[in-house]
Amino acid sequence: MSIVYDRTKTVVRRHVAPGKAVPLHPETVAFAGHYVFDVDVLAAYRPTGKGRVERQVAIVRDHVLAGRAFSSIEENDAAFAAWVPLRRAKVHGTHGEVIGVRAARDHTALRPLPAAPYVVVQRHLRYVGKDCLIAFDANLYSVPASRVQPRQLVEVRATKAQITLHATTPDHRGETLLATHSRAVGRSCRVVDERHWDGLPTGAGRRVTTGHDDLPTPRRQGRGDGPEPGAGSLQALLNRAAAAQVEVSRRPLSVYDELTGTRPFTTDNPTKETR
Repeated sequence: MSIVYDRTKTVVRRHVAPGKAVPLHPETVAFAGHYVFDVDVLAAYRPTGKGRVERQVAIVRDHVLAGRAFSSIEENDAAFAAWVPLRRAKVHGTHGEVIGVRAARDHTALRPLPAAPYVVVQRHLRYVGKDCLIAFDANLYSVPASRVQPRQLVEVRATKAQITLHATTPDHRGETLLATHSRAVGRSCRVVDERHWDGLPTGAGRRVTTGHDDLPTPRRQGRGDGPEPGAGSLQALLNRAAAAQVEVSRRPLSVYDELTGTRPFTTDNPTKETR
């Protein structure tokens, strides 16, 4: 079975010259594969190619809607339901069969629907941050640190209720799924599974120093295996404290002028010569 489509951007990836193979949109290919039918794209510049389909719009407009006013959707639906049996009892002008009889035969030739419906998703590519978070639709979602690298591209597949994150290449088991999250409501939200952060640096090995650890550490008096932990840093702090208590003598600047034989410093301005 095949279904005829216009060359819309939801079906055709790009327009090509007449006679060239038409590249189909990946989502359309997946949809057709799920429901098991072929996609037949109209030839370029052929507006009458599916005229029989669009003709039904004019038939409904002329026989159900023209010259009538409806106060509600329910009243409109009732008028259409009353007209359908009349239409199905007519002989079709193209194939010469009663429309209702031909429709019943066509229905028996249809395959059963799959157990699960096809879910249309948005597909986007995003970079992974150093904190194993990706940004999508003004929100952040986590991916496992053990399976991705910073600045790695991952595919976001988004539905109205769910976000799934996939690797662009399958792993050794042929799988691409990295994480599944509920879609955030609003903006600036963080949807994080804390297990995804296993393997990231925790900061447990960080150290600080006073900058004087390279000073020699004095030995302890008495028995012992060695200096106490942190003794070098403590001694450096004690040395700095002792240096701060050293008394500094104060003397006037004129003493240095006498020693160097220079002219004493003065702030008086010289008297200007007047004529």
